[in-house]
Amino acid sequence: MPPRLYNSIPSPRELPFVGSVFRRFGSPLTFFDEMKKKHGDAVRFTLFNERFILFSNPALVNEVLVTKQHSFRKGRALEGARVFLGNSLLVSEGEEHTRQRRLIQPAFHRGRIAGYAKVMADKTRLWVDAQHAGKEIDLAVEMNRLTLTVVGDTLFGSEVEAQATEIAESLTVVIGNFNRMLLPFWKVMRRVPTKRNRKLLTAQKKLNATIYGLIAERRKDGRDHGDLLSMLLAAEDAENPQKRLTDTEVRDQAMTLFLAGHETTANALAWTWHLLTKHEAVRLKMKAEIDAVLGPDRLPGMEDTAKLPYTTAVFSESMRLFPPVWVVGRRALENVTIGDYEVPRRTIVITSQYIIHRDERFWPDALEFKPERWLDEKVQEARPKFAYFPFGGGGRICIGEAFAWMEGVILLAVMAQRWRFEAMPDQVVDLSASVTLRPKHGLKMFVRDA
Repeated sequence: MPPRLYNSIPSPRELPFVGSVFRRFGSPLTFFDEMKKKHGDAVRFTLFNERFILFSNPALVNEVLVTKQHSFRKGRALEGARVFLGNSLLVSEGEEHTRQRRLIQPAFHRGRIAGYAKVMADKTRLWVDAQHAGKEIDLAVEMNRLTLTVVGDTLFGSEVEAQATEIAESLTVVIGNFNRMLLPFWKVMRRVPTKRNRKLLTAQKKLNATIYGLIAERRKDGRDHGDLLSMLLAAEDAENPQKRLTDTEVRDQAMTLFLAGHETTANALAWTWHLLTKHEAVRLKMKAEIDAVLGPDRLPGMEDTAKLPYTTAVFSESMRLFPPVWVVGRRALENVTIGDYEVPRRTIVITSQYIIHRDERFWPDALEFKPERWLDEKVQEARPKFAYFPFGGGGRICIGEAFAWMEGVILLAVMAQRWRFEAMPDQVVDLSASVTLRPKHGLKMFVRDA
């Protein structure tokens, strides 16, 4: 049976030339959700005459990310992100991507990650000790700062702590521009000397100066500091032992790991606490598990995360409802058939974790926060692959997935030992869907005794 032609795939009403650009950039979550509900698992749309397809079925996602992944490369946003991330693991393609992943993978081996657990727990305890009952905080901002210190130490050692605030501000500026990178004229637009572009250029220069400065110091020092930067500088290609990463390549990888390593976990933790403020019974059950395993004061190590299944389930369920990376894009390198659908060459395929993670077909009572759904192995085994994919999949699955799971559970456990949080009465919670899923207005909370 021949595939369903691209032009026969249902589509929303669109404006001439610009297509669905205003809806896509104005309210992307609503746009994708409405298209899926009205038109089904495959919907086509355009942005400035460029073709897109939104696939919302796990089987189709599996074809795009796994079985036919070689027919695709990264989508437009990450094509534009090369301006900041260079030719790093996140944006590189083909053999170069394979080479980089082979070089970087040792930094995320289990033995190395176990050593990062102490840094994670120690940094969180320092944050915990700095709080007091009744304190008013923006939890989204605080989680951003906390995960920045964690990834700063595990990536660069302690050298970046003095610059943490400036780095966080610069990264926020870069992240705030990711949606613009979807636009076809982004490369030209960014060169116009507007206030926004000047601010972006300043942020990029500050980040470059920080990272290149650290690389220069480490080259001169020559010691293994036990962090990711040391691993990057020492990394050897098994197929070509004399070939190591250049300063530019190290900078590109470090920038990517810095950006991805703190931004995603910060949002995951912020949304987790947002949900826990609304589900006191869940928080108390999680707290009881943490107390039973760790007591009131002992800091967790890597081995303790396996002893905290309910805490892990809370974190898993939070990332189901509020996946930090909420959308994945791939551009077709050739004409390819996905399921029953024709995908013409250069079409950008979109799959959204946010949409699929909330689909009632795969998640009964999908909008409800139910960590218990993760504790039934039979239910999990019956669930389709890619009904849940917060870290992507296939050959480009997030290289730091194990790091992120450990970090999320450890930080959550150490915080929950001492504190809980109460949302301020005037707090408005809304979603900002850029490169990650952020709380649009922050999460203003009172700190309370646990």
